[in-house]
Amino acid sequence: MSEKREPHLKMLLNPAHFLSFGFGSGFSPIAPGTAGTAITIPLFWLLSSLTPLQYLLVVLVMFLIGVWVCEVTTRYLGVHDHGAIVWDEVVGYLLTMVMIPAELVWMIVGFFVFRLFDIWKPWPTRDLDRRVKGGFGIMLDDVMAAVYSSITMQIILYIWR
Repeated sequence: MSEKREPHLKMLLNPAHFLSFGFGSGFSPIAPGTAGTAITIPLFWLLSSLTPLQYLLVVLVMFLIGVWVCEVTTRYLGVHDHGAIVWDEVVGYLLTMVMIPAELVWMIVGFFVFRLFDIWKPWPTRDLDRRVKGGFGIMLDDVMAAVYSSITMQIILYIWR
């Protein structure tokens, strides 16, 4: 983690790091982005009772908080988009699931669809990831992946039903 080698637990005491590391899920030794997405499934379930507008407002606030916390953690670590920073996956998954039923099968499908687009990074996602730096850049590429994922989920839902 660059020059800063604080124990994970100590870093999690800082609220900005706690959020940017996805409540600690970003410290997963295997696939931290996947772990960050997975811990968001119960959060989606909790938010699913909101109206679509309320849901989007919560996600917008989470995005804005994410820009700040990811910037704080990036500056602290001295590494742009460190692998343990997974708040962008949290927000990305929640955007993927806009207006998707809170049923286990759809939550799992959404998980895999979002992970696919987050890893694949189709145009212009990959370009944005390379060009836009800081907290905003960290959040933006996952928002773009979520746009592709959300469209895909709506198509799958439409075909299925």
